[in-house]
Amino acid sequence: MNLTVTTGADYAVIRPEGRVTATTVPQLRKAVDELVGGGSPRIVVDLGGTEFIDSSGLGALIGGLKAARLAGGDLRIAATPESVRKVLRLTNLDRVLRDHPTPETAFDGD
Repeated sequence: MNLTVTTGADYAVIRPEGRVTATTVPQLRKAVDELVGGGSPRIVVDLGGTEFIDSSGLGALIGGLKAARLAGGDLRIAATPESVRKVLRLTNLDRVLRDHPTPETAFDGD
């Protein structure tokens, strides 16, 4: 998995590309922890390049959501491919992690 982090004025974007699995999740957790710890608790995870996510990847997203909210921010997902959306629906996490069309629209209206 490749991971890029872009920090903007209002929010940061994390873009994992490839498979988000138990072996790659530490990278995602570290990126979220660094952003929250660095004072950027408003995070969008752009899943557009994510081919697959397993339970540990879902756990990392929920853990990141919790950390961001405890720091006064939020974690949102965007551009979720259908394969990942299916996993979110099957686990009912689509009710907790609402998908946004693009990273730019994730914090619209806030």
